[in-house]
Amino acid sequence: MKKSDQSLYNICIASIKRKTIKPYDFKWAQFYDSDSNPKLLFQNFPIDFEKEELIICSVIIDSDNYSILTTRKLVTNNKGNIEFGNLINAKNKWYGEFKSKTDQYALGEVELVTGERLPYFIETDKASMIMIYGINTLIDITKEP
Repeated sequence: MKKSDQSLYNICIASIKRKTIKPYDFKWAQFYDSDSNPKLLFQNFPIDFEKEELIICSVIIDSDNYSILTTRKLVTNNKGNIEFGNLINAKNKWYGEFKSKTDQYALGEVELVTGERLPYFIETDKASMIMIYGINTLIDITKEP
């Protein structure tokens, strides 16, 4: 049975909150509570959102380097190169050096069901749990037999 966008969103946000150490005042990484309207924040980004699609979390370094996780897709702009993909039956392949004390961000990578690799930004240290658990949880709960 396919879960609704609201259900996927609720499960992912709960997972992020369980795994991320407070306070949630990170430089680039954030998740979006239901009382915020993140689609307004991203209205100037070259991303088409479907009506029921909800934004779960993001790492926004600048206008040419960001990753946004929604209930329907992962979008990454890496140095102006925009890539996106659906995470149904994807595999998390690499978290980058997310524990780095010297680098402020790392690149993780998922393997899509097509075999393509899709990178995503992770803010390092405590903030890393936002993208890591957002993506891991969405992959886990959208697996199809």
